[in-house]
Amino acid sequence: MESITHCLYWITSILAIMSVLIPAIKNTYWTFRVFDYPRFQKFVILLILIFAWFFTFENPNVYEYIILAVQAICAGYLFYIILPYTDLGKTMIDKTQPNPDEKVLDILVCNVYQHNRNYQKLIDLVKEENPSILFFLETDEEWQNALKSVTKHYEYKIEVPLANTYGLLFYSHFPVKNYEVNYLIDDDIPSIVADLEYNNQTVRLFGIHPTPPVPQENPESTERDAEILLVGEKAKNYGKPSIVFGDLNDVAWSRTTKLFLKSSGMLDPRRGRGMFNTFHVKYWFLRWPLDHFFVSPHFRLVDMKVMKSVDSDHFPIWISLVVRNEDKEEQFDISNEEKEEVFEKIEEGIEKGDAN
Repeated sequence: MESITHCLYWITSILAIMSVLIPAIKNTYWTFRVFDYPRFQKFVILLILIFAWFFTFENPNVYEYIILAVQAICAGYLFYIILPYTDLGKTMIDKTQPNPDEKVLDILVCNVYQHNRNYQKLIDLVKEENPSILFFLETDEEWQNALKSVTKHYEYKIEVPLANTYGLLFYSHFPVKNYEVNYLIDDDIPSIVADLEYNNQTVRLFGIHPTPPVPQENPESTERDAEILLVGEKAKNYGKPSIVFGDLNDVAWSRTTKLFLKSSGMLDPRRGRGMFNTFHVKYWFLRWPLDHFFVSPHFRLVDMKVMKSVDSDHFPIWISLVVRNEDKEEQFDISNEEKEEVFEKIEEGIEKGDAN
């Protein structure tokens, strides 16, 4: 019995350690990239294994001490990765309160899950909160028609309903000066760019929903990574107040997201405040942040929160922002090697999208 316990412990430990090491491999295939997501879950499993070690091996040998040491190193590494997305981490943008006469830019993003037909929960949420901007993903014509009871109150609309789970619906109380619907990488995957009139200035919004690296969608992350990084380049080149948001099908701590922050100069309001996990609604033990807001250094945070479930597999997420003086102090630096990596990833994604 003792030998079986030892064997199970070794197998579980090796699998846990491998799950930490695999994301370091720069391979875009889904079997590698899927391990980017559950960093917190792996951290908890390793802590349990470290604790169990003291009850599993009564007279440990050198190899058993080695496995304990490797587990501790992996757990420490994961803690380092997770720390910026806790209250112990350093914030990238300051929190503030709006002036009495100042309009707040509040955005509600929700991947509705196209096959979810409980429209009323999302309708009730919009009525209750009345955000100035709505961005809904996985929306087909049925969703577009079902939401008209609330979206009719929004004067400015960008509607791209699709049956392929990549439809987009965008609504704004703020005037939209101009907008584009783009298909940056894949002819079936739209994204939007909209210029809003906000407090006597223009704010550019980028709404995206790239494909995830999963077998039933796209076996590689190449196109997802390219779209995220390409939008980051566009935001950087714009150089004025801008926000990138949507279901990015990537987590905040992935290499791609870090490259995005470095190359775009955008800031992550999550840092120092929490993970704000939005997926998966049904499995509390398998949740991570897939829906994001990234902002240029012109913004200050008023509020950010994950909203109640609307029977999708994603929780809606909300952010409230105001524009202040540009503050680049918390921007990440980018090396020449990382610039080259960004360029190569974008080129590779465009080439693959064209081939498809």
